[in-house]
Amino acid sequence: MDWKNLPGSGGNVESRQGGGGLPGGGIAVGGVGGLIIALIAMFFGIDPGAILGGGNGSSPQSQTQQGQTQQGQTQQAQPAADDEVYQFINQIYRSTNLVWDNVFQAAGRTYTDPRLVRYNRGTATGCGQANSAVGPFYCPADQSIYLDTSFFATMQQRLGGGGDFAYAYVIAHEVGHHVQNELGIADQVGRRQRSARTEAEANSYSVRLELQADCFAGVWGNKTQQDAKLTQSDVQEAVRTAEAIGDDNLQRQGQGRVVPDSFTHGSAAQRVKWFMTGFKGGDPNSCDTFSVNASQL
Repeated sequence: MDWKNLPGSGGNVESRQGGGGLPGGGIAVGGVGGLIIALIAMFFGIDPGAILGGGNGSSPQSQTQQGQTQQGQTQQAQPAADDEVYQFINQIYRSTNLVWDNVFQAAGRTYTDPRLVRYNRGTATGCGQANSAVGPFYCPADQSIYLDTSFFATMQQRLGGGGDFAYAYVIAHEVGHHVQNELGIADQVGRRQRSARTEAEANSYSVRLELQADCFAGVWGNKTQQDAKLTQSDVQEAVRTAEAIGDDNLQRQGQGRVVPDSFTHGSAAQRVKWFMTGFKGGDPNSCDTFSVNASQL
């Protein structure tokens, strides 16, 4: 993947850590494929409530931490000029926003870029305090994507996989959640979950939301494949990552058994299917995971 050749300019990337090199040379920061808070909490046995702190931005805790986040913007560390991780994150972030800005313009809508925060070990967010166990996630309360790059290496060791395009898939998936927020999809899903009669029903809406974000990541990949000079090997990197973070694989590794009703992100096969749906067609309209029945997911 020739990520340095991707178009895009501007952006709102914040670095809350000093510069640092890449392990092993080249882009090797570990790909985990868009894991957000709920999945990370499940995998590491962490209480999601302790991470989210209310999550909707309306609680006193959340408001306080948003203030801490805003204050942190003035204290952010300036990345070194040769910080390749920062350059990679920034380039992929700018490229994803350019793609979605064009998609929204074609539909007569306005797209607002999310903020992307690269941090190390821990930071305050609009959704609560984040740490290395949280992993990459999107916080709708402050419309920001949070990436702890020190966590990538840990996930690479536990899940395997990696590669430039796999890492890009992480960012593109989280930007996909921002797209859902911009379109009001996330709010609709939240309402359905609150009115769900069972936990399994609420989980099913989460699965559809996550699979759509995978599909949106695939759309970005489709629209950048020429500029990025993507190869079949690059695509396989993302596919392997999608398989590794399927709920069935994570549950099998974490608890030795698979409980489909507790899935929140989708099985390995489902994640691969919807990523490839977006990648092959490049059409966001093909990513409607909410109008198909469960057997078609």
